[in-house]
Amino acid sequence: MKRLRFVGLDVHAKKISVAVAEAEADGEVRDLGEIANREDSIRKLVQQLGPVEQLRVCYEAGPTGYVTYWQLVKLGVSCEVIAPSLIPVKPGDRVKTNRRDAQKLARCYRAGDLTPVWVPDEQHEALRDLVRAREMAKKDQTRARHRLSKFLLRHGQRAPMGVRAWTQKYLRWIQSVQFGPVAQQVVLGDYQHEVEHSSARVQRLEAAIAEAVQAAPVEMRAVMEALQSLRGVAEVTAATIVSEVGQLSRFAGARQLMGYSGAVASEDSSGEREHRGGITKTGNAHLRRVVMEAAWAYRHQPAVGSTLRRRQAKVQPEIIEMAWKAQHRLHQRYCRLLGKGKPRPKVITALARELLGFIWAIGVKVESASRSQPAR
Repeated sequence: MKRLRFVGLDVHAKKISVAVAEAEADGEVRDLGEIANREDSIRKLVQQLGPVEQLRVCYEAGPTGYVTYWQLVKLGVSCEVIAPSLIPVKPGDRVKTNRRDAQKLARCYRAGDLTPVWVPDEQHEALRDLVRAREMAKKDQTRARHRLSKFLLRHGQRAPMGVRAWTQKYLRWIQSVQFGPVAQQVVLGDYQHEVEHSSARVQRLEAAIAEAVQAAPVEMRAVMEALQSLRGVAEVTAATIVSEVGQLSRFAGARQLMGYSGAVASEDSSGEREHRGGITKTGNAHLRRVVMEAAWAYRHQPAVGSTLRRRQAKVQPEIIEMAWKAQHRLHQRYCRLLGKGKPRPKVITALARELLGFIWAIGVKVESASRSQPAR
């Protein structure tokens, strides 16, 4: 009979604190000290702890990523990465150290009180890094544009009537702006250069995402192409969803995906009292952001334009039918909620939550079809 040992690791950039809990419910929880966060140190630790089939290791998700996870899996050790926000916390416990954190992980892991996170494979992690880099580039571009536009506004420089911000006409107008003092002209040139640099960076990363999508495994690419049949879900959005979620079929239902995004209502009810507040925002913020952006497209009347028709060219008819159903259902709900006097941001949040249901349904259908196809 195997005697399991539950190991808790408090992983940091240079050191790892280690604690072990024996399998018995009242078994000893021992502190094993610290080791260096190096592959050879982890290998020695596994050798000291005993047969790998008896070890159950966990550590918190954090800035060190999944390197420790892959090193342990390579050694044949069962390992899980734990969601930090779902670790039980005692209200009166005000002492926090690396040693105590490792012991708590080992104890809670043995009791089954920890929730693991999904660990992406190499393809998903690479695509996720790329789409997140593009997201950061977009934020930098927005900040650069704000600095330039507020600088012009502060000095009374306004674009001609009818010229929309950040169009080609708008950029040509900025180039024509001249200041008397040399210092202000230097500032204007520096802000212009930063806007041009950030825009080029976004374009470069979007081109890289397009190449990565084409080079992705067939199953991943099929899901991304199917998701693009939905209105408001273009290539970057589809790549973000797949890279952040992984296999959509790992969720038992659409409600689980909604909860994963943090777009569900919070609740504080007790006895006869019921109270529901705003959305929890405790899920994947990147997924929630792109779905919220996509939901704005459903305020328009259902229609299939030339761009959406091109995206749907490679998709099966049943997927297109689901996307068409989503247009009608979400637009009707938008009009109904708006007619009841609901604030527009809350309406869009409700649409985003329901859009996740269609995303889940399409993803599960495509993944099921991919699995049923014979291997070539």
